[in-house]
Parts: sequence; structure tokens; C-alpha cells
Amino acid sequence: MRESEIIKLFMSEIRDEILGDDAGYIRVDDRWILLTTDMLVWRTDVPDFMNPEDAGRKVVTMNVSDIAAMGGEAKTFFFSIGIPKDTSEDVLRGIARGIKEGSKRYGVRVVSGDTNDVKEIVVDGGALGISERLLLRKNAKPGDLVCVTGDLGRPLLALLLWLKGEDIPKDVLEKARDPIARIEEGKALSKIANAAIDISDGLSKELWEIARASNVRIIIDENSLPIHPTVKELTEDPVDIALASGEEFELIFTIPPNKVNEIPFEFTVIGRVERGNGVYLEGNGKMPMLGWEHFVGFGNAEH
Repeated sequence: MRESEIIKLFMSEIRDEILGDDAGYIRVDDRWILLTTDMLVWRTDVPDFMNPEDAGRKVVTMNVSDIAAMGGEAKTFFFSIGIPKDTSEDVLRGIARGIKEGSKRYGVRVVSGDTNDVKEIVVDGGALGISERLLLRKNAKPGDLVCVTGDLGRPLLALLLWLKGEDIPKDVLEKARDPIARIEEGKALSKIANAAIDISDGLSKELWEIARASNVRIIIDENSLPIHPTVKELTEDPVDIALASGEEFELIFTIPPNKVNEIPFEFTVIGRVERGNGVYLEGNGKMPMLGWEHFVGFGNAEH
């Protein structure tokens, strides 16, 4: 089974409406408590251009980014780590240092951990956060503008160059090794945006998640995509790279046009929300669902 099918299976059995967003949530007094978990598997998530410190920082980033995508601020980080018996002390210390660096970067406390014996290194992280107003995938509204933070394409370009044994430019490698979760941006958007999601599996896949959850049609102008200049320079299909590139940890958000001037950070308007269904490229038909899906890999993630 592929990842999306497994998720649907568990959602159908558990039948809880909060499943399927970036984080779970529960109301406590006048705030929302947010809880998420995200797993780092060495074989698929740590190519050898990354070191153990990078991996430790990354697992913190993965989890606090989910909280940011919900409009929240992460407060604590926790993790369990599965370790093969022959794992070196240097690797373990590197992961620990990376977790410490990540927790300091985002101002979160490491509050719990567990360990076990497994066949390959797995770090299953989690984060708890707080928000006064939730950003949910199901809240995109017709008339909203679709926007994204940062630039796109570098993590996937780094992976493709690595797979071909080619040199990875420094400006590409830096985001692949050390992406940054958009914490402050998420907090600001919680006051003015309607829907949001972070780019963990690829821009196009995340757009489809919003369109399906909100039961809307999303139209994207490919000429407006903030593709990194080096991605344009080194690839023949930079739009496809931008659509498929995962582990960006940028935020996609939808917002009413009259609220755009209230956004206190840099962003790019890439499209709009309409009545209907699906995700489309302006003048170029339905957008393929490119990106990463566990048990399948990169490519067309349509399901």
C-alpha cells in the first residue's frame, strides 16, 4: 500500500475529523493546543551529503514546521530513536547535537525521549505548540489568493545532482542540508490567512491537499513560481522541479485579497482559489500531483 492509502485506512477506522491536517488540535480555554509527530528514517531522509548534526536539526525542523503551518508556536520537542547495535558513538553524538541546535534555533524545550534496537536509524520526533486561531487545510475560500514563502526547487535539485554523482552548488546544498521552518510567518498568518500547509512532500501535492480538503479549485500561474535562480540555470524543467521538490518547509497559504497588505514578511502570490475542484496550471490544464510519497518515492503521486 502507498502512504495515502494507509492514511485513508487509519482515518476510516479512527473516524476523527482532526486527522489529516499538519497537526492535531484540541481547545483548552481560549487557546488551541497543537500536537504533531513526524519521523526521520535514515535510509530515505538522510542522503550522504548530510551529516548526523544535519539530521538532528532536520527532525526538529520537520515537526515545528507542522506547528507553524497550523498557525501555532512550538513550545516543546520530544523524540524516540531506534538505533542499530553497531551505530557509532560519533553518529549518536552528532544527532544529539543537531537536536540541541534545532531546539535552540526554534526556542523549544526537549522534554522527553525513548530508544530501542532496530535495523536502521529512525528518529520519530514530535512537537507540542499553542495557537489562538487555527489555519486548516479545509478553510480555503473562493476568491482567496494562493501564496508561498521563500524560493522553490533547491532540495530536489540537490538530491538529483547527488544521485547523478555531480557537484552540488553551495547555494543549493545549504537549503537541502539545513532548511528553516517558518515559525514567525505561521504565527503572523494565524491572524489573517484562511488556510495553510507546509511543503514537506512537494508544492503540487500540498496544493492538491488544500483543494481536496476545502472542496475548491486552485489555479496556479507557473510563471509566478519563486523558483531559485540556480534551479532555473541547471535544469531543463524548473517548473516540474519546483512542483515536486519536497522538504522545503516553506508555507503555502490562502488569504483574502484585502488582507494581503497586512502580511509582514516576504512572499509570492502564485495563484487563486475558485469554486470547483482540483488544481490547475493557468492555460495548461490539470496540474500533475508531483512529489514524494512513502512506499512509492518521487514522481507522480496521484491517487
